[in-house]
Amino acid sequence: MHTFRRSAALLALTVGSVASLPALAADELHYNQISLRAEVSQEVARDLMIVTLYTEEQNTDPAKLAADVSTTMNKALAQAKEVKDITLRQGSRNSYPIYDTKGQKITGWRERAELRLESSDFAALSKLTGELLTDLKMGGMDFAIATPTRKASEDALLKEAVTAFKSRAQLATDALGGKSYKIVNLNLNSNGYPQPYMRGPMMMKAAGMDSAPVTPEVEAGTSQVSMTADGAIEVLMQ
Repeated sequence: MHTFRRSAALLALTVGSVASLPALAADELHYNQISLRAEVSQEVARDLMIVTLYTEEQNTDPAKLAADVSTTMNKALAQAKEVKDITLRQGSRNSYPIYDTKGQKITGWRERAELRLESSDFAALSKLTGELLTDLKMGGMDFAIATPTRKASEDALLKEAVTAFKSRAQLATDALGGKSYKIVNLNLNSNGYPQPYMRGPMMMKAAGMDSAPVTPEVEAGTSQVSMTADGAIEVLMQ
């Protein structure tokens, strides 16, 4: 009986020792590992201009109101289509009732429709905007980084971020007295590509009935964008 207990204890010890080997191997995999981070950035021009125009009218007859709004928007669309390199997008269109002072009886209807214009040709879009402001109102002016520009910037920053990470990895290896290093993992993330930058309606002014259309002066500016490289290296000692 005692012999069986000693054998069982010896077996348990042996199994426990074998089970601990993977844990030791895992510890060895993380030996001399260092986490590093490198970041690079650049100024990128906002090269896409986005203008939102709208018309808003009211009438006691909802059918007449809808027809008037459609006529105004169709005229603007036809005028905008004559200008090259401008993307047209119809925005939201909503109508809602107008109530009396007691809030019980509908006295009329109000409707609003939007037109969104996008272009990298700032001069052409500015001129068109000034012309359309004789019939429409300014909802806002935005500036963004166009998709092709963003992709080109990301590609360039990715290469720079990897180079910066490798340079930092070599510095860390030299500081530890290692002979070389290998990259265990590496993550690349971009940030700073903004949503369109809103400029309020007060930046624009429609032309008067007897004056020539006003061409708005615009300055899109730039955005600082960056790419980070986060990862870990394993330093191989001499």
